[in-house]
Amino acid sequence: MVQTKMALACSVCGARNYHVSVSKQSHRLALHKYCKHCGKSTLHRVTR
Repeated sequence: MVQTKMALACSVCGARNYHVSVSKQSHRLALHKYCKHCGKSTLHRVTR
């Protein structure tokens, strides 16, 4: 299984705050993380 580095972008402001290692076969990852630009916890999705 190949792992690639991808960025997690805030769904509100679009800032790329986090980087994660995900497998190429996984589906779209979405996590609630803290966004320092928005100042609150928001949904972050994997960007390509």
